[in-house]
Amino acid sequence: MLFRKYQTYCDRLQQDMVFLTSHSRLSEQLVDKIILQLNRVYPQILTNKEAEKFRSPKASLHSRLSNLIAHLQKKGDKPCQEFYRALQINAEQLYNNLPSRKILSPTFFLACFSVAAGLAFFMYCCNPDSKVLGGAKKVLGFSPIIIGRHVRNICMLYVEDSSRKQ
Repeated sequence: MLFRKYQTYCDRLQQDMVFLTSHSRLSEQLVDKIILQLNRVYPQILTNKEAEKFRSPKASLHSRLSNLIAHLQKKGDKPCQEFYRALQINAEQLYNNLPSRKILSPTFFLACFSVAAGLAFFMYCCNPDSKVLGGAKKVLGFSPIIIGRHVRNICMLYVEDSSRKQ
């Protein structure tokens, strides 16, 4: 799942909830630190009574964390954002591995770079036959989303320059 440009913190928290509540990713101590930070720094987000409820050892860690996340989502985007801030401060490694933070993975970058390099290689090694260059013009002309406006313009100039040399 990719992070969308206009995704709210509540949406992100919904997306990350399964990740956070599974496989004991958060320890009791870490959850308590996050609850205390939200309570002390932002008592309007988490009151003393709510903090005590979410720190109760009577409930399982999974249920406490699930209830905390649901509670923050009901309160709005700012409390969810502060949850992320508390998570980043107290567990930066875990914060960096959240599914909603996986904006552009190295694999995605390498795939895009490979496509660009393949296109450049094709343009460089292309036979100066006008039919081939004409086809390249059509492909480049209709692909502003795929390769970006600036790259497309540079490639189009190269294709036009190559066709003039004939």
